[in-house]
Parts: sequence; structure tokens; C-alpha cells
Amino acid sequence: MSATYILVAGDARIGNLVATAVGTSITAVVVGDRGVAEAVAASGVEKVVWLGDPGATPLEAFAGQVAALTAAARPDLVLAPSRPADLVLAGAVAARLSAPVYTMASAVRVADGAVEIDRSVFGGIARETLRIHGPVVVIGDGGEVGTDGGAPIEEVTGAPATTISVIETLPPEHAPVDLSKARRIVSTGRGLKDQGDLSITARLGEALDAELACSRPLAEGVGWFRRDRYVGVTGQKVTPDLYVAVGISGQLQHVVGARGARVIVVINSDEKCPYFGEADYCVVGDLYELVPALTAALTEAN
Repeated sequence: MSATYILVAGDARIGNLVATAVGTSITAVVVGDRGVAEAVAASGVEKVVWLGDPGATPLEAFAGQVAALTAAARPDLVLAPSRPADLVLAGAVAARLSAPVYTMASAVRVADGAVEIDRSVFGGIARETLRIHGPVVVIGDGGEVGTDGGAPIEEVTGAPATTISVIETLPPEHAPVDLSKARRIVSTGRGLKDQGDLSITARLGEALDAELACSRPLAEGVGWFRRDRYVGVTGQKVTPDLYVAVGISGQLQHVVGARGARVIVVINSDEKCPYFGEADYCVVGDLYELVPALTAALTEAN
């Protein structure tokens, strides 16, 4: 049977990766405390290799040992969540195996001694299917904590590559936003003239009971939003029931991130706005007039 290794660094949410690897022999290599190892063991894998309690040692320091353990097994497929510490483990494993690394995979299959990967390319406007012989590392969405089974846990003495210790961990000022779970989203683009004008879309969001989001320039360009609020190929991918795009032209980088919405409403003053080609409902006009009027109507209706 084909073998899959899943790399886990301190976070047991690997349900989607386990589902991806169905049909193969699945081993999870876990860096983290005992509770993480036990949660991973209950997620549907067949075996857990646990490197013991890391204590105050950074999880990334175990990357070399994880790479050695994984390379010795020569798995067909290595999966890792797209989270900072997990990516360090994945990079070390890929280097040790001389394996290619792929992202943006929509499906992964192991058959006849090869790994087939379906993935988005060119910003999501096309898809390709790759067939690779030899070990492959695929980065994906970890998903939720699984609840399927109770695999045996093999404890291996951890061998970190550093004596550095974590002295203190400070929580972020704001909890990260997971827009993938939002039912309604109001998203803002460069059509707004000033940061103070964000109150216009914020009030619309309140009237719709919607999360607020933005296009990439407002997060990484002018800094009006935190990075976890922007939707796009390199930002969050969303699938709400309703997506309202205010002042967003519809560049491909953004559109791909919101394409999974059930209903897309676009408000833009340019009647030739590219986003109108993606929208279910197109509203042409000045957002400074239209959005307050829409907010007032919704508030009165409620």
C-alpha cells in the first residue's frame, strides 16, 4: 500500500489532510505536547510518531529530526498544513527527500506508484493535473480536529537542533479572523477615497450582520485592514451565502478568492467594471450614495 506522512507542529487540526490521504497508509509525525499527539491519533491516521514533550523548545527546532524520520520511511506523499511551524517542517522534509513542493491543490491521488495532483494555476483561471513519480510534498488546509479512531502512539526521543527556549508567548492584539466560515461578507476595495470612509461599508456590514473584508491593496498596500481580512489568491478563500463587493474592480487575484460565494453583488461606478462579469447582481453608481441608501433600507426593514 502507498504510504503518506502528515507533518504536525503543535496543532492537531488535520482532518482535511487525512481525508486527502484516504486509501493510503497514513502516519503522522507530531511535534507538540502529549495532548496534540492524542488528538492526532484520534483523527483517522494509522500511526503517530511523537517526538515527546518539547517543553520550551521552539517546534521548528525539531525540523531536522522530522526530516530524518520521514526520509527514512520514503513515503509516496507528504502532507503538511499551511501554518508557520508546519511549513518549516515541510521545507526540511522536502530538502531531505529532494522532493518538489506543491500548493493550491484541489485533489491529490496516489495510484500505480505515482502521485497525481490537480491544482489551480495562473491565479486560478486554469487547472493542471500533474503526475509525479517519487516523493512529493503537498501543502494544504489542515481543517478541523478529526474524531475517527485511536491510532497507537510511538514516542521517539526528541532531538532539537538548538538550545533556544521560548521565554514568553504574547497573544496578538486581535484574534485572527476566519472568513471561510462567514455566511455574509462585505468587502471593500480601492473605490473608497479615504480610510475614514470605511465607516460607510462598516455600517452596511452591521446591517447585513456580515464580516468585513477587503481586496489586497487595502491590506498590504495602505494598511487599512489587517492581512487576515483580505480575500484573494494569496489571502483568504471564502464561500459565503452573500458576498458584497464595494468599490472593487475585479482583478483576477481578488476574484478567485471570492468565486465560491453563492451570490455576488458588485457595487461600482464603472459600468465596464470587470467584476460585473462575475456578479449575480451589478449595481452601477456612486458608492458614497448607494451604500448609505442600501444600509438605510436594510436597517428600516429590520
